Parts: sequence; structure tokens; C-alpha cells
Amino acid sequence: MDSMYKLWLSTGLANFETGQVIMMLVGCGLLYLAIARNFEPLLLLPMGFGAILTNIPVAGFSEAGGFLSYIYHGGIETGIFPLIIFMGVGAMTDFGALIANPKTLFLGAAAQAGIFATLFGAIALNAVPGIEFTLKDASAIAIIGGADGPTAIFLATKLAPELLGAIAVAAYSYMALVPIIQPPIMRALTTEAERKIEMAQLRPVTKVEKVVFPLAVLLMTIFFLPAATPLVGMFCLGNLMRECGVVDRLSSTVQNELINITTIFLGLGVGSKLSAESFLNVETLGILGLGAVAFSIGTASGVLMAKLMNKFSKVPINPLIGAAGVSAVPMAARVANKVGLESNPHNFLLMHAMGPNVAGVLGSAVAAGILLALVGV
Repeated sequence: MDSMYKLWLSTGLANFETGQVIMMLVGCGLLYLAIARNFEPLLLLPMGFGAILTNIPVAGFSEAGGFLSYIYHGGIETGIFPLIIFMGVGAMTDFGALIANPKTLFLGAAAQAGIFATLFGAIALNAVPGIEFTLKDASAIAIIGGADGPTAIFLATKLAPELLGAIAVAAYSYMALVPIIQPPIMRALTTEAERKIEMAQLRPVTKVEKVVFPLAVLLMTIFFLPAATPLVGMFCLGNLMRECGVVDRLSSTVQNELINITTIFLGLGVGSKLSAESFLNVETLGILGLGAVAFSIGTASGVLMAKLMNKFSKVPINPLIGAAGVSAVPMAARVANKVGLESNPHNFLLMHAMGPNVAGVLGSAVAAGILLALVGV
């Protein structure tokens, strides 16, 4: 009889807690979004599966010596996985649109306003019972507004590792919801006439310009914000591999095999932090709410900056491209193009929107560097 009782105690049925069941359902929800709705499937699928694994009772996936604990401590806690992802994103990024129209750099910078506005919002949430965000916590939460998953994960591991799961889920969820969240904001802040504005064709960009650009960006970062060089440096390395034309094999590997393998482990590692005890609390709701606010402010700031620039520019600027200043590449640029086509079927804004879109990637990395320099000590 004792042996049968011990056998029963070793089963999952005997050890399940309500929180674990809820978090496994959350994991299933992430799988649904990835598979059925095609929302950021490359990361939400392994993240959702990791959430299921880490909440299996008795299995010990996330405990010391468990499979997921090795992944988390080896690649996420050290910051290696986000940096490799950034290198891969750099190798897949074409800076031609930004180089051809450098003014769009201001749109990428303006879209980061959501990050700093949310920083104060997170501090203000301390007035809610059950929420106690430190300045480091608030800084890690605010970066969600940049719509840059790897940057959010990188900063969270440095400043608020206990909030990593909620921050990562919020960041990638809002990135996936770009086609749903952004269009209403874009339409509300622009007139029909503004959405119809056609922009002049971009000038051709030379290979020399594309090779020099990542080196110049890295040099500026070294001089003025060295705290951002881990992210910006790996991004520039990947982009230099792409543009130099002499390491095509390395560039292909970084864009494909390396980033794909890293994405799998990054998703599983983040999923390992979606345990019931760390996720099911009022602070998580606060993070999800602040993430939505940050993303909305970032989108609105980019559009409003584009409207302002259009008033003083000799060349017309369609304000819709300002919404692409968040760094959800290339989804935000595609959304700007789609909304523009709704008002003017002959208005193709995709290449114009790619300028602020890639500027947003750099902007979120710089914002992370600023926050790390200010509160990371």
C-alpha cells in the first residue's frame, strides 16, 4: 500500500497546483497565438512550450541542474542570447533607406518617447497596493515601448531578472499585435489628406556608404554612450558582415542557422521564467498595462514628429511613416505602407518607412544604454 501511495505522489496529478495549471494554460495560449494566429511564432512557440515545461510538477525543468535552468543561466542571464539575436538582426537589416533619407532618424528617436514616459508611469504605479517597482524595475519595464524583444530581454536580465518573464511576454505580445494596435492610433492622429501624401523616390545608396555606416554608428556609440555598445556593437557587426561582401558565408550563417538556433533556446529560457510564483501577481498586470501604454505612446510620438517635420520640410513627408519608428522590423513598416495604401492605392511607403523602422532598432538600443548607464550601477 505504501508503494502505491509513493507512486501516486510521484505523478503530476498528485502534485498539480492551481497556479501551475493556469500558467500551463497561458503557455497553451502563447502556442495558439503562434500557430493559429501567426503572431511572432518564432519566439512565442518555444516560449509557450517553455512555460508548459517549467510548470510541470516534480519534473524540475527550471530548478538547479534542470535543462531550462542551464539554458537560462548560460544564455540569458549572461546576456549572450540577446546579443547573438541582435547580430542576426543586423545581418538582415538594410540601412539603405535610412542612409538615403537621414532625417528619418528623428522619427526613430521620437518613437522612443514611450520608453521614458512609461518609466515615470511605472514609478507612479507604486501607489497601487501590491506593486513595488524600484527604479531598476521601472527602467526594465519601460523598454517594452521600443517594441524590441531582444533589447527588452537584455535590459531585464541586467536590471530586473525577476520580472523577465512578464517583460518578455509583454514585449513580444505587443510586437505581434502591431497590425492591430497601430492603425487606429495612426488614423486618429492624421487627416485623410496627410495619409494620401506621396513621397519622392529615395536616391540610390552606394556600397561604400553601407559599409561605412555601421562603423560610424559604432564609433559614435563608443564616444557618447559606451553602455549601449554591447547591443549596438553586435548589431553593427552583423550589418558589416552583410554589406562588406567578403564574408557571405558568415553573413548567411548569422542570418539563418545561428539566429534560428539561438531563438529556440531564447524562447525556452524566457519560458522558464513563466512559473506560477513569479508570474501570477498584480505586478504582472501592471507590466502588461504599462507595456500597452508605452507602445501606444511610442507610435503616437513617431506620427506627431513626422507631422511636425512635414510642416518645415521642403520635401513632403507622410506622417504615417513615423509610426514605423518603433523597432518592430519590418512589421511596423508594412503596417505604415498598408494604412497609406488604404487612402491612396498608388502610395507605396514601405521603403520610406524602413528608414525610421531601422532607426528605431538603434534608438531602442541607445535608450537601453541610457537606462543602463543611469540606473544600472
